[in-house]
Amino acid sequence: MAARSTPRLSRRAVLRLATGVTVGLVVGDVAYGGLYARHHLGVTRSDVACLELPPALEGLRIGLITDTHHSAYTSLPFIDEAVTLLQRERPDLIVLGGDYVTQQNPRYIADAAAPFARLRARDGVFGVLGNHDDRVEVPKVLRRAGVTVLDDARTRLVVRGETVDLIGLHYWTRGLDDVARLARGRAPFTMLLAHDPRRLHEAAALGVPLVLSGHTHGGQVWLPMVGALAARKFPVAEGVTRERETSLFVSRGVGTVLLPCRIHCPPEVAVVTLRRAPTA
Repeated sequence: MAARSTPRLSRRAVLRLATGVTVGLVVGDVAYGGLYARHHLGVTRSDVACLELPPALEGLRIGLITDTHHSAYTSLPFIDEAVTLLQRERPDLIVLGGDYVTQQNPRYIADAAAPFARLRARDGVFGVLGNHDDRVEVPKVLRRAGVTVLDDARTRLVVRGETVDLIGLHYWTRGLDDVARLARGRAPFTMLLAHDPRRLHEAAALGVPLVLSGHTHGGQVWLPMVGALAARKFPVAEGVTRERETSLFVSRGVGTVLLPCRIHCPPEVAVVTLRRAPTA
């Protein structure tokens, strides 16, 4: 009896099958990212090596909350959860990285900073403005919550007996001359708080040792073999990088924008621990 032949799939059938599988995976990822992943808030702890860090500042812990985007998709209880997680970490200093609402929506501004009133840190709580924040109402509610707003401003702190300067940039402040003006006469160890991580370039040109940023959401959507398409224009989508003698840490942030979805890019509050970088 002749052997029964195995049916062969045509090229068109294979393409249809592959397309169906791909679409199914994407739809599954989007559903998971929208229904679960964007709510799966955690704490990221990261050591950041800084050149010429004073010995007294070794181990200093900085809490960073950014991109809370209070809106229909990011509720106050969710932002409050971020505050609770950070307070449990007991950082020495707390900084807020901007974008407290989305597109300056006045419906959400009044309450956007309310959860921050619970923030406490020995060396203070400071914040900058992002591209979604206005320069009048958002700073007002931040100050009401006890946050020191650094809108193109510098403040001097004494931390563990060391003089430390903290510079806060507005999102639209980008020119090297403008950043240099704020940094003129700075303390040897200075931190730059800038919503946009691309300010690493200006900080590196000026020899500022450390930059803390948000804005990228870590890409918000991260695809295998592709990565974070939305964050390719930044020095790094999340985590740590360095340019010359300047270190940068970027947080994925808390909320979402445009799409209420995160794929392989969960929300976070961050705790950065400063370490002395080994000298060559």
